[in-house]
Amino acid sequence: MTGLLVVTAVPAEAEAIRAGLTAPAAPDGTTPSDVTAAPDGTTPSDVTAPPDVTVLPVGVGPAVAGAATARLLALAEAAGRPYRAVVSAGIAGGFVGRVAVGGTVLADRSVAADLGAESPAGFIPVEDLGMPPELLGGGRIVPADPGLLARLRAALPGATVGTVLTVSTVTGTAASTAALAERHPDAVAEAMEGYGVAVAAAQAGVPFVELRTVSNPIGPRDRSAWRMREAFAALTAAAAALH
Repeated sequence: MTGLLVVTAVPAEAEAIRAGLTAPAAPDGTTPSDVTAAPDGTTPSDVTAPPDVTVLPVGVGPAVAGAATARLLALAEAAGRPYRAVVSAGIAGGFVGRVAVGGTVLADRSVAADLGAESPAGFIPVEDLGMPPELLGGGRIVPADPGLLARLRAALPGATVGTVLTVSTVTGTAASTAALAERHPDAVAEAMEGYGVAVAAAQAGVPFVELRTVSNPIGPRDRSAWRMREAFAALTAAAAALH
């Protein structure tokens, strides 16, 4: 069995995670081999990391992230080296008052927040539109694997645990922030890939969890409020829990 598959949206997130996984040199100065190659033969060669962890950027948004993760899982299974678990990791926006910028978040569930329909009465979740669950990939909400979540909570006791929303359009106005916070009072952060990766993992029968660090408060779009350096540093620190 292959080890852990960690997928990110962009290369910068993957590099931050690899930095946190980098293995120290042995007493004789040698280092372990690079991160395990994916079944398609890709392997980052510029860092060393535990040989049972594969870290790959798979693209931005739930569709490409889900499709790419499904492909990686299928290739690994076909090669007789199925992954034991999948982690969707990267940076996110955090709800003000629920998690601080620079904080670490563990999702107890990943939710497709904008999967549904608008109506004069407000947003209607897709499961309330009369579609059978089997057509929804198991539903709009995918819970984290309890064992994986417990392991990460133990390793990251300072992390905030709660719902992480997956959106196709990043929230950027006061009105949309308020509506989202009202619909999801237990949500602590939003990102763009978790639900897609979660569905791919669920379809493959592989345990899943989502790990995020917060780069900015959710609200009116203001790039001056983004703290990317702090978020990437937090992501590197949190990656040590993935050993």
